[in-house]
Amino acid sequence: MQEIAYVGNELELFQHASVWKGYFGSYLKPYLSGNVLEVGAGIGSTTKSLCNGTQKKWVCLEPDPKLYEELQEKIRSSELPKCCTAIKGVIQDLSQDEKFDAIMYIDVIEHIENDGAELNVAKKFLAENGHLIVLVPAHQFVYSPFDKSIGHFRRYNKGMLLKVAPADLKLKKMIYLDSMGLLASILNKFLLKQKYPTYKQVQMWDKTLVKISKITDLILNHQTGKTLIAVWQKTKPCNK
Repeated sequence: MQEIAYVGNELELFQHASVWKGYFGSYLKPYLSGNVLEVGAGIGSTTKSLCNGTQKKWVCLEPDPKLYEELQEKIRSSELPKCCTAIKGVIQDLSQDEKFDAIMYIDVIEHIENDGAELNVAKKFLAENGHLIVLVPAHQFVYSPFDKSIGHFRRYNKGMLLKVAPADLKLKKMIYLDSMGLLASILNKFLLKQKYPTYKQVQMWDKTLVKISKITDLILNHQTGKTLIAVWQKTKPCNK
């Protein structure tokens, strides 16, 4: 199994962003049934938020050995539902016989230099009618030293994400979320120029700005935001 050390240190900082996780999770949970693969599961905070235990199987795939051990401990201590299992490695390490009803990349493909190749490998593990789910940071013009410090190669707009998506999957949803978070990122990029958020700032964003975004995102019809979500479905056999 391939091991890759994670260069970021923000996972602990953002793990308590419960309003945000609940917000984006409301758009993803309808697709998270049956066998689910979470690529780059980190410390399991997203798993804990999205996995309600009704899934048949939830595989937490994580290449960082320290984060993998943390996932294992949370599964052993029942902090994560019983349907969860952890695998150390990358998607290429999985058995070719594995098939999933949902494959999820939450804040992951921006860390992968060849993102298009990664998603084309992922599609081969989709079951019939399965969904490929991607959540990424949006808008390259707000790429910051913080992005660079945690290993982001890029941020995305809709065109960029469509360009790297497998061509033979059907796009089901593509929307921006967190318009107020984008405004805060713009202010930081061009005025504050702060390299790393504080815990207090993360809590203010989560408990205040995200709640406002739930309203402004609707007003803006999800046409802009700090985060971009896309969901594709396998509706026919994918080319190998």
